[in-house]
Amino acid sequence: MKEYLIVFFVSMVPLIELRGAIPYAVGFGVPLLPAYIIAIIGNMLPVPFIYLFARKVLEWGADKPVIGKFFTFCLEKGEKGGKKLQAKAGRGLFVALLLFVGIPLPGTGAWTGTLAASILDMDFKSSVLAVMLGVILAGLIMGAVSAGVFGALAAVF
Repeated sequence: MKEYLIVFFVSMVPLIELRGAIPYAVGFGVPLLPAYIIAIIGNMLPVPFIYLFARKVLEWGADKPVIGKFFTFCLEKGEKGGKKLQAKAGRGLFVALLLFVGIPLPGTGAWTGTLAASILDMDFKSSVLAVMLGVILAGLIMGAVSAGVFGALAAVF
């Protein structure tokens, strides 16, 4: 049970998210399917709150003495993500957001994607659906990669 809770909470951490939770689970012998489901739930839980509140909180705190630099960094990261999404939006912003979240590259997870969608003023339902589909895609990719890497290591050692 402890390992499942760790998977759940790791998947909620910004920048690590499901991309770190699934390899952790596979590495520690947690069955892949339950770990996948738990990581998706953990990764998606903060998404509505990020969409509804993060932008407002970050804008409020950007000029504060102690937290200003970090909040400004987060806003710039969201704006940068939003610009990337708009550049890829030739196929539609929904698909661009899905792929932005779904391709597991550094800084392209649910947190950044949701913040970018909020900054771009995408509607709530489309944003959450695109992010959820992206998280599912990223989970499939990370599950396959993790199972392959750890399976190869087990065969060698």
